[in-house]
Amino acid sequence: MSDMPKSGNTAALPRVSKGKRPQYFADPATDKLLSMVVTLMSELSVTRDRLDSVERLLAHHGVLDQSEVEGYRPDAEAAAAREQRRAAATARIFRILDNELNETLGPDAPRTYEELAREFAADPSERR
Repeated sequence: MSDMPKSGNTAALPRVSKGKRPQYFADPATDKLLSMVVTLMSELSVTRDRLDSVERLLAHHGVLDQSEVEGYRPDAEAAAAREQRRAAATARIFRILDNELNETLGPDAPRTYEELAREFAADPSERR
């Protein structure tokens, strides 16, 4: 019997790297920045391809004109969904720094921009 999953039977496994991260440049910060830029570039490329597909299909079917896309203003529900997508993308892009922060500061490290801002705004004697 094979250990391979049957067709259509997929498991959602977390993507976690094992072992030490390879270093390509003398400064580890450069490697981290490169990783973030490549992640951002891939996110943008996929998004642009999908957007191009949607706009071409809609124009082909006469559903909307390009000016409608340019003039669109999202309602509260759409704005909230967009914010969630942005937050998820930001987490993916900054994952390498977040992992390092967890290793350095532990699980009590600030998790959001707002928490981090409050941490730095606090009196130094009140900081963790």
